Amino acid sequence: MSKSEHKLNDVRVVIIGAGMAGILTAIRLREYGYEDFVIYEKADRVGGTWRENTYPGLACDVPAHLYTYSFEPNPNWSHRFAPGPEIYNYFERVAKKYNVLDKIRFNEGVPHCAFENGKWKIRTSTGREDEAEVVIAATGVLHHPKIVNIPDMDTFKGACFHSASWDHSVELNDKRIGVVGTGSTAIQITSALAGKVAHFDLFQRTAQWIMPGPNELYSEADKAIFRADAQALDSLRAQLDKDFQHFANAVIDADSQEMKEIENACLANLETNVADPVLREQLRPNYRAACKRLIFSPDFYTAIQRPNTELITSGIKHIEGEGTRTNDGVLHELDVLVMATGFHADSFIRPTTVLGRGGISLDDVWSDHPVAYLSISIPDFPNFFMLNGPNGPVGDFSLIQIAESQVSYVLQLIGQIRAGECREISANAKATASFEATRAAAAKKSIWATGCKSWYLDKHGVPASWPWTPSRFFEEMASPKLESFDQIG
Repeated sequence: MSKSEHKLNDVRVVIIGAGMAGILTAIRLREYGYEDFVIYEKADRVGGTWRENTYPGLACDVPAHLYTYSFEPNPNWSHRFAPGPEIYNYFERVAKKYNVLDKIRFNEGVPHCAFENGKWKIRTSTGREDEAEVVIAATGVLHHPKIVNIPDMDTFKGACFHSASWDHSVELNDKRIGVVGTGSTAIQITSALAGKVAHFDLFQRTAQWIMPGPNELYSEADKAIFRADAQALDSLRAQLDKDFQHFANAVIDADSQEMKEIENACLANLETNVADPVLREQLRPNYRAACKRLIFSPDFYTAIQRPNTELITSGIKHIEGEGTRTNDGVLHELDVLVMATGFHADSFIRPTTVLGRGGISLDDVWSDHPVAYLSISIPDFPNFFMLNGPNGPVGDFSLIQIAESQVSYVLQLIGQIRAGECREISANAKATASFEATRAAAAKKSIWATGCKSWYLDKHGVPASWPWTPSRFFEEMASPKLESFDQIG
């Protein structure tokens, strides 16, 4: 077919995942006149991480009015940092409002997709075979739970589960609860349960810096103003964005004045709010604030100092029927053991098998560490695009802001196919290698590269994140540099 004969409605798109980014992609595709698309979702509902995670205390660490689609403001958020159920309900409501649900095939994961004869051949978990010109992976970052292999876990007589698979059939009142981990999830669970159960043990391997700040409750009067006055809501969002960009600009430069201010605030929070000097030292990290993902909590230090709560700093030797035995020989008797041990953040679309041009495997391309041009496109994987893919700003600012910009960028690339300018488009190897080398060099100047271990680091110890300002990211996303892409046809 010649370019002059190419029609504007013959591009079929397969979206993988119906979380925040998948819902967004469907809405934007329709806005641009695409109707031949489908979303494959492995679960029975939309929502992504907000469907999977339902643990007590679940909340977003990005202000709710920033963690909101720009085209669908929500004047009814209850708190500055919204609780998980509200966020899930928001995404479900948006999916219904924009008629996304009729485009989703639920309970169909995508274990295999391969680029053959100019199209992506997709095989789903039900055995369905599909094909499309374009695949968009909206599979998220934190969705493959990391299970720590503690010796003899299978001997525990109580309930044991990962925080991302919370068993709500387990009664917690009057029970002895143990939580392994001290990331954001463990901190939120501690704040929610300490003082409300018979006994609470937090097993800490690494202390965390805690950023202070109240989780402001929006009153009914506040919400009424937001509903009646769109400008008031826009002004609040603008102020929150300004505050958050201050943080984003701080973490990319370990020597910045903004970073020093954040560190001073975290240090003062610890010194002021933990009375027991022994506990204070146990909670004092030996690395700089924000080297690991910074935790925002208004009440963790209060929770961990409750009489029925204990911080355990001796490592776990093994699990026994009655609880955990730590390296100091103490048996900590438990009824419930929760593994708040995080996720495999470098998996992205994997374990899906993705085969590009000539049968090249994504696993092989990423055998050293995941790389993508601007976190979106990979050489030799034509018409395959990722949202919130490798080396993006996952630790810097709102993932919704990021995804909105990335979807607009991807739509411009798909537009090249739609207009008949090409049949295949993917980042070229030279541009990808140049971007990754420049990105890695800049990342070494960030706070994430100052000596701690975190899920931000690749296996070489280099931060795998966007190391520049938010403004630079949005400028890059405004329009693709087509000279950085291979176009065929």
